[in-house]
Amino acid sequence: MVDYLPDDTPSMESMDVMEEEFDDPIANARVMVRDVSLTEALDYKEKLEAIDGVSNVSWLDDAIDVKTPIEMADPDTVESYYKNKNALFSIHVREGDEVAVTDEIYQLIGEENAITGEAVDTATSQKMAGQESLNAALILVPIIIIILIVSTNSWMEPLFFLTAIGISVLINLGTNIFIGEISFVTQSVAPILQLAVSLDYAIFLLHSFSDYRKQVSNPNEAMQLAVKQSFPAIAASASTTFFGFIALTFMDFGIGADLGLNLVKGIALSFISVILFLPAFTLMFYKWIDRTQHKPIVPELKNIGKWVMKFRIPSFILLLLLIVPAFLAQGQTNFIYGTGEQPENTRAGADAAAIQEEFGKNTQMVVLVPRGDMAKEEELVQHLEGLPNVSSVVSYVNTVSSAIPPQYLEESTTEQFYSDHYARIILNTETDSEGDEAFTLVEEVRNTTESYYDEVHLLGESVTLYDMKNTVEQDNTVVNLLTVITIAVVLLVTFKSISIPVVLLLTIQSAVWLNLSVPYFMDTPLVYVGYLIVSTVQLAATVDYGILFTENYVKNRREMPAMKAIKKTIDGKIFAIFISASILSSVGFILSFTSTNPIVSSIGLLLGRGALLAFLMVVFVLPAMLVLFDRVIRKTTFRANFDKGEE
Repeated sequence: MVDYLPDDTPSMESMDVMEEEFDDPIANARVMVRDVSLTEALDYKEKLEAIDGVSNVSWLDDAIDVKTPIEMADPDTVESYYKNKNALFSIHVREGDEVAVTDEIYQLIGEENAITGEAVDTATSQKMAGQESLNAALILVPIIIIILIVSTNSWMEPLFFLTAIGISVLINLGTNIFIGEISFVTQSVAPILQLAVSLDYAIFLLHSFSDYRKQVSNPNEAMQLAVKQSFPAIAASASTTFFGFIALTFMDFGIGADLGLNLVKGIALSFISVILFLPAFTLMFYKWIDRTQHKPIVPELKNIGKWVMKFRIPSFILLLLLIVPAFLAQGQTNFIYGTGEQPENTRAGADAAAIQEEFGKNTQMVVLVPRGDMAKEEELVQHLEGLPNVSSVVSYVNTVSSAIPPQYLEESTTEQFYSDHYARIILNTETDSEGDEAFTLVEEVRNTTESYYDEVHLLGESVTLYDMKNTVEQDNTVVNLLTVITIAVVLLVTFKSISIPVVLLLTIQSAVWLNLSVPYFMDTPLVYVGYLIVSTVQLAATVDYGILFTENYVKNRREMPAMKAIKKTIDGKIFAIFISASILSSVGFILSFTSTNPIVSSIGLLLGRGALLAFLMVVFVLPAMLVLFDRVIRKTTFRANFDKGEE
């Protein structure tokens, strides 16, 4: 995730400075070995150092002389590395080799010992991305087939839907080779999301084809009419989703552009597949559909509209009561800006909990300041040692001595503290990697250091996440505004109306706010990347339900009064909207249940819940608003031609 921060953020610039000035990087993993003597611990240290890709293995022997009785040493120092016969090593795992290196460390330490840190999180995410996408697909595809079988009258028709969209998903995955690399979040989410969001296009077309087959005997003519009739609805649905995903590419935080670009490609390819490939494929094999006809599994829904419209006033009042609290609550949610904690039912999660239980929390922060003034450096170190949540500070002046000039010592002793231009000070902190405590400490360390030096560089997981927080909060306003504006323009063009886009956006945006307010009321933190993506994806994907419903309503409204038109629309379209919503919701909940990655799981849960809320809003609130504002809609819609008959 760090790779997706803009290059000009302070932590990224600091990282460049440290890589340029110092040969040895800071630790990104901790390894705990249980029930070992000092000699056995030193043996483990040698074995860890021997692993290709592991460097900077530090332990107790780097802080004190372990040949003398450790009882004589400072107990706080000893217990940072060796406690209850458990040894804790700090190591650096080479970037890019996290999977191979952590696997080798697991082999060395076995099941009973533990490893945690950024490197482990990266390795876990990389390993799970492909496998968990496959697991989700293996569960999801049969569920989608069952949903589609229920919604059609042919056993083969669902396979036609999945073939058309499945081919576009595979092509989209293949085109990623031209990008070079994609995020594990994109790899986990994009293919399944593309399938769920664009399956509607295939359903629109084949349902229309099925209807025209009853009217004309020539399949070619039926398909021509179906493409012509369904094209506007498919184009409008694809456009809202397409432009919604384009908004993600405007994020400064690169994960948005990474996922947005993949989904934009996916929607475009799905649209092309449905308009060009699916008609040809269907005309070649339509006899398979004919031969596998079955009786409708779900009976025709009658008088649902009459029942729903009884609740139109309560539905509208409920929306008015909930919309403001939901909007305010979704902005007050407690966010997680990194990958979040690994679940304890995974090896990574269990290891992290075991190390924290034995040795407590430890997040390292690195401070780089100009080299030269030893007295100022010593004063700064003393000041940093006194800050709350700082357990220890490691620097030349308090580890070696400010009284000994560095030039009198061997380079091997001084190189970890001094480069040609900078002094490096390492802080061990007792905070989590993120949160109010951690971010307050980052600000305190920065302010303290800047009171001594004009040039200051801060690094570490907390510092990176602090920058991530600032970056994505700015992105939020831009992305949400762009999403709403672009979708509003598409709706304006589609319906040639000023009021219909407002009604549709208010309906779906209310569902988004309700969805994102749930974590606040349940007092659970929310992964911010998931929040940002879902606030865009839910609006872009579920506005299709509103488009389908409203298009049908406007068509009926030209032939009959408002109440009659809305009841007919509900009766005719509620099942189709339910099928679309159940597919997207299934995708979300299955991602949530199958993924052990906190980001992917969070996106899944929000998406699953969001699709259901959007369905309820379109079925109960949208009809109420269309009827209540019928006169306004008629006057603000170009060539509305609404029926003027009395109810």
